[in-house]
Amino acid sequence: MGLRQTPEDTIEANEIRLNKEQSLFRKLVKNKLAAFGLTVIILLIITALFAPFIATHDPLKMDVTKSLLAPGTEGHILGTDNFGRDIFSRIVYGSRISLVVGVTAVLFGAIFGSFLGVISGYFGGIIDSIIMRIMDGIFAFPFILLAISLMAVLGQGLGNVIIAIGIAIIPGFARVIRGQVLSIKEMEYVEATRSLGAKNGRIIFHHVLPNSIAPLIVYATMSVAGAIISEASLSFLGLGVQPPTPSWGSILQNGKDFLVISPQMATFSGIAILVTVLGINIFGDGLRDALDPKMKG
Repeated sequence: MGLRQTPEDTIEANEIRLNKEQSLFRKLVKNKLAAFGLTVIILLIITALFAPFIATHDPLKMDVTKSLLAPGTEGHILGTDNFGRDIFSRIVYGSRISLVVGVTAVLFGAIFGSFLGVISGYFGGIIDSIIMRIMDGIFAFPFILLAISLMAVLGQGLGNVIIAIGIAIIPGFARVIRGQVLSIKEMEYVEATRSLGAKNGRIIFHHVLPNSIAPLIVYATMSVAGAIISEASLSFLGLGVQPPTPSWGSILQNGKDFLVISPQMATFSGIAILVTVLGINIFGDGLRDALDPKMKG
C-alpha cells in the first residue's frame, strides 16, 4: 500500500519549490550580466508583442520621394531605406520574425532532439549506435551550410526557415540529453524504481526527464541566439523570409549596397542582432551558473 500525501506534505513541497525559484531569481539578479541579458530578452518580447504600438510608421509603406533620409529627418527616428520605408518600424517588426524563429525552431529541435537523446541513452546498444551515428552525420556539416542545404530542398518561407534551423539543432539537443540520461539511469533511485517493477515509460517521464531539465533549459536558451543568427544569415542570403516582410537579415542585406551614402540601414539592423544575441548568450551563462548546484548563491 502506498503512502498517502497529506495536506501538510503538499504545503511543504510547495514551499520547497517556491524557495528554489526565489533562490534562482536571486542568483540571476545578483549577476549583473545575467540581469542585463534578462532585460534584453524582456525588451525583445515586449517589442515583438507590441510592435504595432511601438512602430512609428507602416513598415511596408514605400515613398521613393523620401528614400535614404538621415536619422531624425521628418519624424523617421532611424531614417529611411532606399524605398522610403521607415527603418525603425521595420526593425521593430523584424523582432517578431527573430523571436518566432528563435523560439519555435529551438522548440522543434528540443522536442525531437530530446526524444532521440532519451531513447539513445536509456536503451543503449544498437539503438544508441544507430541514432548517434545519424547525429554524427548531421554534425559533420557546418550549421549554416546544413541550414542553407535544407532551405534549398524545402524552399523559401518562414515555416521552412523554422524547420531547417530546427533540424540543424536536433543533434545538439540529442547529445546533451543523452549524456544526462547515461548518468541518471545508473543512479540508485532509478535502480530502486526499476526493481519495484516500474515500466520504462514511467521511469523516463517521472525520473529521467525531470532530472535532465536544467541542462536542457540552459542549452535551449543559448540555442535561441544561434537560431536568430541563422535566420538573419538565411535572410541575408535571400533564402529566408522574403521581402517585403521585415527581417533583420533582409534589412542588413538591403543596406549593404548603401553603406557609403546611407550606413544607417545596415548599422542599426546589425546592432539589433548584436545586442539581442549578446543578451541571450549572457543570460544563458548566468542561468547555467544559477542552476549549477556547485555555485553558491
